[in-house]
Amino acid sequence: MKNKTVYITLSIDLLHHGHINLIQQAKKYGNVIVGLLTDNAIASQKRLPLLNYNQRKKILQNINGIFKVVEQNDWDCSRNILKLKPDYLVHGDDWKFGSERKFRNYALKSLKKVKGKLIEVPYTKDVSSFALKERIHQEATTPSNRQMILKRLLKAKSLSRFIEAHSPLSAIIAEKTFYNDRRGKKFEFDGFWSSSLTDATLKGKPDIEILDVNQRLSNINDIFDVTTKPLIMDIDTGGKIEHLEINLKTLERSGISAVIMEDKKGLKKNSLFGNEVKQEQENVKEFYKKILASKKATNNKLMIIARIESLILGKPLKDAILRAQKYVEAGSDGIMIHSKDKSPNKILMFAEKFKKKYSDIPLVAVPSSYNTVRENQLKNAGFNIVIYANQMLRASYPAMRKTALDILKYGRSYESEKTIMSIKDILKLIPGTK
Repeated sequence: MKNKTVYITLSIDLLHHGHINLIQQAKKYGNVIVGLLTDNAIASQKRLPLLNYNQRKKILQNINGIFKVVEQNDWDCSRNILKLKPDYLVHGDDWKFGSERKFRNYALKSLKKVKGKLIEVPYTKDVSSFALKERIHQEATTPSNRQMILKRLLKAKSLSRFIEAHSPLSAIIAEKTFYNDRRGKKFEFDGFWSSSLTDATLKGKPDIEILDVNQRLSNINDIFDVTTKPLIMDIDTGGKIEHLEINLKTLERSGISAVIMEDKKGLKKNSLFGNEVKQEQENVKEFYKKILASKKATNNKLMIIARIESLILGKPLKDAILRAQKYVEAGSDGIMIHSKDKSPNKILMFAEKFKKKYSDIPLVAVPSSYNTVRENQLKNAGFNIVIYANQMLRASYPAMRKTALDILKYGRSYESEKTIMSIKDILKLIPGTK
């Protein structure tokens, strides 16, 4: 008589006694096959684990009582049930409620088809995976660990979502904010964007590449002190090649995941002015040299992404495509195509043409002007990263101005209390305040 097979699903982004208990319970019924969630499957529901799939698999293969480890490419285990035809599925009983309930129903339907049985074990109390993981993420976020997350995201997710953070407080808000839709799918930001525009504006200075790298990096280091997610930095034109090479080495050591460098020259003006102000695009050959020098200066940990300004300056799509090809040849790790149009049509056309030739090169969109475009449209067009480049700072200004105006208007702060954060909530926001 052949041994019975038992299927369990695990992610092991943090191994704790609840997982061990599940494995021990499953062993009672036969040979335990673990469906280990891939990075892609985990990223569809929550943030990436600290350890990648192969690292987590190695841990499981060394746990007594596990017969076999297989890939589970979906959060839903029903596909693997149909493929493996286990006699039993063992799962914690916590999936009877909330957003996980639908996955329980899918599993029951698949078990019925293969004549398998569901065995539910009581959820292990006194362990909060979420709390433990948050603590581990905080303590294990070294510059190197943070830096490599972006490359893992690009492999695990079809579209990664970044948002501007101009201060540690804005970064904390971005890191902790999430949304669950009706189906229970969780949406959150994958990382931060350090914008030269918002950094300069925060200091009351014009966006003309006026802040030096050390000023920008000081702010980023403060953000890194209180967060765990990766950061992409806007470095404008990058400056002179000789300075760029030195600065990139400093940025790479700090734990920044990628820099985006624009192909303009001369005094930097904000791109969204377009041809309203004098702006000049760099010669293709010169920017090609800048990319070569950038790649040579780094150890391949820091991604170099080239930003193309052709559409901003009213040039044809053909020019943008030609530049993209040359920049990829120079070694650019990704391409950002910029536009000040309210319509996303040219951006989507660029993506279609670019991805036909360079399907594996990351493509970045910054929908500040064409903000009616939805993330699904960008994803379907082939974009890999979407950056919300300045909304956090822009949101803060009208809120602060209204509060200041109301205090002047009423001669007291009572009226403002309805629209501002309570003292109690702000004390709860920052860990360790109490």
